[in-house]
Amino acid sequence: MSPDTETPPGLEALANHLGYTFVKKDTSSSTSSNAGDLAAEPGNPETSSTEDQGAEKESSENDVPPGSLTSSANIYRGSPEDSWTAKEPEDTEPAEGKDTISHAVVLRQQKSKDSRKGYEIHSIVIQSQVLKTALAEILDGYPGVYCNLDRLVFKAPFAPFIHRWGAIRKYLENDKLEEVTRDHMKLLRDILQKECAETIKALEDYVDHGVVTYEHAWTIFQPDSVVLSSIGLGEQIAFRLKSASYQETDEGNFFNVKCQSVDWNGKSFGWSSESVKLPEFEGIQPISELRILPLAFHPKKEQLKHALIERGKRFAALSGYHYRGYDGPAIERTDDGNILVQNKGRIIIDTDSFCKQPYQCKVYTVPLKSKVKAKVTTHDDGDQVDDYDCDDDPYWDPPTERNTALSAKEKSDPEPVKLSDYQYMLCTPILRGYSLTVKKWLSFYIDHVQPIKWNTEAFDNLVLPAAQKKLVLALSKSQAATANHFDDVIAGKGKGMILLLSGPPGVGKTLTAEAVSENMKVPLYMLSAGDLGTRPDDVEYNLNNILEIVAKWKAILLIDECDVFLEARSVHDLSRNRLVSIFLRLLEYYKGTLFLTTNRVDNMDAAFQSRIHVHMKYADLTSKSRRRVWSSFVGRMPSHLNASDLDELAEVPLNGRQIKNLVKTAQLLALEDQKSLTKEHVDMVLAIEKGFEDEQDD
Repeated sequence: MSPDTETPPGLEALANHLGYTFVKKDTSSSTSSNAGDLAAEPGNPETSSTEDQGAEKESSENDVPPGSLTSSANIYRGSPEDSWTAKEPEDTEPAEGKDTISHAVVLRQQKSKDSRKGYEIHSIVIQSQVLKTALAEILDGYPGVYCNLDRLVFKAPFAPFIHRWGAIRKYLENDKLEEVTRDHMKLLRDILQKECAETIKALEDYVDHGVVTYEHAWTIFQPDSVVLSSIGLGEQIAFRLKSASYQETDEGNFFNVKCQSVDWNGKSFGWSSESVKLPEFEGIQPISELRILPLAFHPKKEQLKHALIERGKRFAALSGYHYRGYDGPAIERTDDGNILVQNKGRIIIDTDSFCKQPYQCKVYTVPLKSKVKAKVTTHDDGDQVDDYDCDDDPYWDPPTERNTALSAKEKSDPEPVKLSDYQYMLCTPILRGYSLTVKKWLSFYIDHVQPIKWNTEAFDNLVLPAAQKKLVLALSKSQAATANHFDDVIAGKGKGMILLLSGPPGVGKTLTAEAVSENMKVPLYMLSAGDLGTRPDDVEYNLNNILEIVAKWKAILLIDECDVFLEARSVHDLSRNRLVSIFLRLLEYYKGTLFLTTNRVDNMDAAFQSRIHVHMKYADLTSKSRRRVWSSFVGRMPSHLNASDLDELAEVPLNGRQIKNLVKTAQLLALEDQKSLTKEHVDMVLAIEKGFEDEQDD
């Protein structure tokens, strides 16, 4: 076949399909008579072409395991929309591939927005397996970092490395490291020292001097470290830091710190999420003066840590429901937000019941071992603590609701709760419950909770016949002890004890219920008919809610001035008839002790008469009983009133409430004169009262 003869059709395509290379030969220099020969398979050393040998050499270089070379490679892009390239010029082909796969670390360089700079580092890709293993140990527990990924990428400004810079240095001090691990770690360290030199130097300088700038605030807030803030009127609270970020809003810029505290949701302990905002500030600020700061920077951190742990133990001991005293500010939730109110008196600590009330915030928590995020609430208002490892905390099984009485033993010796010191330190200082003084559901600060100072003389000072006092106390105590022993024909009915106290004002009806509760050391829940509302639906809801929680607290319930419910029903007032029916029906299922007071019993509904277990009638005070009342009130303060003065005052026709108010007013006059109470002070108030009564008569 001559040189000009064309290749037979399809021969070249067939050769390529079979894996051979079709080679056209020059017949003028070849002894072959064929127009073309089929070369041997690529890779055969005897027959491979020069091009095949070059390809083989390139293939052997790429057989190096990924990330095994102790070196780094740079790749670039002009903007976030561009692809990464291996060359700085405008080359848009993807760069992470055969040219970079063997390097331990790949540095991604991106065009800087700063016109004075060319490229700046965007991120670091870790390809070395030994480096991933080392970082898994160094960054253990760091949120959002998973070193076992095939593609491990860290973006600038490399917060995990900055926060664990000390751990990186310490890791390299280990003499037992394998050579390849040490070399790869040194490579990464050197890269970070070069790229983050300014940040690392600034952090070390800030730590040494206890100051920071707003731009570098992120460097001192390490995830999972303990941070400190304050709420309310300066109550300090410790959190576990989860994450932090800079945010820009129309209202201003701030550094948002998301963190967690240990809280009680009424059923179990768990993590409650908070978000604390650090507003943008100019210049350099002392870290100790920031709205939120790492506990490690507090000047008295060890002393504070101990105080927080002790407070946390008290918080845990007050889980469930408890009867306590309180004196200080409390938080009330209103339509306009939370406000601080002063509260002094008895309170019931009960988060479970608090969360069930309308218009109150629920306490959202996740179990102490859970990784699920809790709902976040916001209030605008370093070294990691290595002594405590939250990952080693024992799982706290949620306790069941305790249905025991608020006995004196439980108050003085609460059931211990097993939390770790780390968890105690992070307990919130906020308790939730009910104020018996202002009759509102409030949030209380634990440092203002006090033991109850019982009035042991209240029952002795009660001006009642001895037999009557003995009866009412015996009935109340027996009811508390045997409430579940007696039942009606219908299950759940008839387990309560209802006592009706009737008589004129100021003769001791309300005081009787108060004295009984003090003697039994149980709460007294007081309300009037007006507290229940006027609409039948409101009355039913409110009364049912009150009866439920009073029974739960084993409290004594006092409904004062309940004439509207006791009066006989008529065919002319259907709305009031419905109120009475609701009241009667709910009382049937009440399990506790109920005191009803009224000034009128002449027109009592017959259905009520059959439901009252004891009816105690109070008469106007006699001169003898009035003298006991005078003696009781005057004896509580310094005075110059003698026996004859008390005898004279006892003849004045006053009821017990009038005597109490008169003594209080006279005492204020005595304090103004800087003297002890005298008969002249009392006479002065009596004269004013008499003049007012004369004007009323006219």
